[in-house]
Amino acid sequence: MTTTATTPAVGGAQDPLLTIETHRPTLDPGKRHNPASGLEEAIARAASTADYDGWLEHTASAGGCVRPVQLRGESHIVSERTGRIISTRPTDDMPDGVIYKACGNRRAAVCPSCAEVYRGDTYQLVLAGLQGGKGIPTTVTQHPCAFVTFTAPSFGPVHSARKHRGRDGQLRNQTCRPRRKPDPCPHGIDLRCHQTHHDGEKILGTPLCLDCYDHDHQVVWNALSGELWRRTMDRAKDILRAWAKAHGVTIKLSYGKVAEMQARGVAHFHALLRLDGTNPLEPHTIAIPHLTADLTLLAASIRRAVTGTRFRSLPHPDQPDGWLIEWGTQLDVRPVRKAVDGVITETAVAGYLAKYATKAAEATGHSSARLTNATVRRYATRHTHAGRLVDACWRIGRPDSDLDPDEAAKNSGRLSYRRLQRWAHMLGFGGHFSTKSRQYSTTLKALREARANWRRERHRTAEHTADTETTLIVGNFTYANTGWRTIGDALLATTAATKAREHRRLVKDQLEQLLNEGINA
Repeated sequence: MTTTATTPAVGGAQDPLLTIETHRPTLDPGKRHNPASGLEEAIARAASTADYDGWLEHTASAGGCVRPVQLRGESHIVSERTGRIISTRPTDDMPDGVIYKACGNRRAAVCPSCAEVYRGDTYQLVLAGLQGGKGIPTTVTQHPCAFVTFTAPSFGPVHSARKHRGRDGQLRNQTCRPRRKPDPCPHGIDLRCHQTHHDGEKILGTPLCLDCYDHDHQVVWNALSGELWRRTMDRAKDILRAWAKAHGVTIKLSYGKVAEMQARGVAHFHALLRLDGTNPLEPHTIAIPHLTADLTLLAASIRRAVTGTRFRSLPHPDQPDGWLIEWGTQLDVRPVRKAVDGVITETAVAGYLAKYATKAAEATGHSSARLTNATVRRYATRHTHAGRLVDACWRIGRPDSDLDPDEAAKNSGRLSYRRLQRWAHMLGFGGHFSTKSRQYSTTLKALREARANWRRERHRTAEHTADTETTLIVGNFTYANTGWRTIGDALLATTAATKAREHRRLVKDQLEQLLNEGINA
């Protein structure tokens, strides 16, 4: 593959031995590692000043990644004016004989460093759709916009931290599942719970009776929730299109959404939905919608689309009629605008969505890589809620699960049960955790390219003078391995990146403090 080298944003002459990153790194599987010697390896590497500084600068391109990708090949310095290769340097002449590239995983439980970059990009993407910028006009602040939470139906009673708002406006915890009389299930378990649960308790999301809970239906719902979202958006667009035609105007529906895995192991969606107008002379531009297309219209259209969208999955050997796929009864539609006093702000909702873009199934207590026949039995157990969900994915997704393979293929795999085994580690959910419509905002790709161009220009400014020929660094690399060579290398690289992130956070906090002091002065 061909890549373009850029100057990394993380690194520098920092002393990584002051703090040790505790996240477990991924090591080079081709080497033997002794955990007890990790600190000694780090000290030995850092003791050589010349070698250490060069190595730290070289590995900074991974940005403190827990499981970087190792690449081998050649790096070429090319004249930007003539395209002539000025010099070539093979990776054999570089530290460790490879270059390191960040894995780019969005899950904070897998790689905190890459997840932080993904979270920041998602925040900028969402905020641009609310305030403008990044190629989006600032007039979007005048568009009706709602923050909507779409929930899944109930598959059985679970322990929950119920809350209510008191007379003073403060939220207070309520009793989990109060009942005056015993409420036994068919298995003899009392489905009452008079405890008051708090956020973070492990019992949250677990069924009161494992045997009563419909785990099969839940994993199928997770697998088809993306299809349910698509059909809901199509229905909402049809409703808005019919209204616009009746009123002689044109409007579009744009959205940005993230999926959140609840403690019970089912996905629900948080979305920003925005009404846009159209300009007949420039149909691809984002225009202010007609005044009659307001927030009331947007909320009513979403509610009608949610209540009117449902379908059944394809027949399955265990469920000949398929499973009903629909939304839950709880639908929260809240306005978004630059205000306080009970209305969520744009920056708050952008930060909220970006936070959940880096999470997966960790809320259920289950976290694993993609499962295989050799590893699934470690997690598929009948004794835990998450274990039963994994077991349901593997059982329903068995090879003979698709009674009508032609129908499953015709639907591009969206309704195929066999995909459940592929996504068993995600409890059946195989969709994207962060998606958007084409017109809502910029793209993650554009943000990454802008960051790479900034680093490249920064490198060019630092390394070249006015009399020096402008050059590009182009690489031709192939995959070599994944992970750090030793535990000591992992400690040094991840700790340096951790200190760099902490430094940026402190600078940001100081700038905000100075800004607030200037406003209050």
